[in-house]
Amino acid sequence: MGMVTTLEGTRQGRVKVFIDGFFSFVINKQDAVRHGLKVGQALSSDEIAELKHSAELQDCIDAALRFLRYRPRSEVEVRVRLRRRGFVSDIADEAVVELKRRKLVDDEVFAQFWTEDRLSFNPKSRQMIKLELRQKGVASHIAEGATADLDDEANAYEVVAKRAQRMRSLDYEEFCRRLSGYLGRRGFSYEVIGKVVKRLWQESHSHSS
Repeated sequence: MGMVTTLEGTRQGRVKVFIDGFFSFVINKQDAVRHGLKVGQALSSDEIAELKHSAELQDCIDAALRFLRYRPRSEVEVRVRLRRRGFVSDIADEAVVELKRRKLVDDEVFAQFWTEDRLSFNPKSRQMIKLELRQKGVASHIAEGATADLDDEANAYEVVAKRAQRMRSLDYEEFCRRLSGYLGRRGFSYEVIGKVVKRLWQESHSHSS
């Protein structure tokens, strides 16, 4: 049991709550209004515990929202981030459930974003993109679905087509070594690399003849 002795607003739109003259917790102004908090109000131990839980949960959600500000994240990424910020597992789990309810955390959306981002800015093979998604905690079937339409041969060709034009003066062995290494580091298979490098060699030299 305790009595609210002070409600002190902050610049961030929150309210510091003092119980029996001592600081107890910080809560969002909306939650303070919703709970009808006022100076002189008596609160039971259960009510204080509920208010503290609500405040901690909101802090956790706010931390997750800041993490999500710049790009989508996988559910596992969000959970790991929240635990590193010091939130207990139960609070982090509850926050993630709420974020999923709001569609702010969605592994299918994240997997599609990651795949498209990779193709646009850092192209890699279908297998390597799937591996990256799995490493970020995305379920196998979701990673499979997000990458199902990728064409490794077409993507590999796109990755090195311009580079191949700059290598027209190289002999065949050096041409193959450089392009094969470049594609290999991006996870493309030997079969795909062989086809693409051979095609680019033929194209670059047929243009010069």
